[in-house]
Amino acid sequence: MEAERIPGIDPTATPSGDGCADCLASEAPGWWFHLRRCAACGRIGCCDSSPSQHASRHARESGHPVLTSFEPGEDWFWNAETGQFLDGPAMSPPTAHPDAQPVPGPAGMVPPDWQQHLN
Repeated sequence: MEAERIPGIDPTATPSGDGCADCLASEAPGWWFHLRRCAACGRIGCCDSSPSQHASRHARESGHPVLTSFEPGEDWFWNAETGQFLDGPAMSPPTAHPDAQPVPGPAGMVPPDWQQHLN
């Protein structure tokens, strides 16, 4: 029997990488506080506390409103359109950035006064 499909969540979508795709791709690489994963396509973005808020921007611009945590030990889903937490299926691995990756990250890109830059 096939599992019930939840709109906006594709459990087979693999993560785009270990860090925020947009922060890492910018000319002056950015940094993040926590990471979020698009539940529809797997794109990794930085959280709303991070300076650039790429995960929410992706949700708005792509029409993929459901995000899930990409932090070790977290397995929640959030609908960025409705502002509600959701229950969802197990996502394909990896379900978090590597344990050795610092938070905030990435290593070497976080300013010493990073707390002053959080939203």
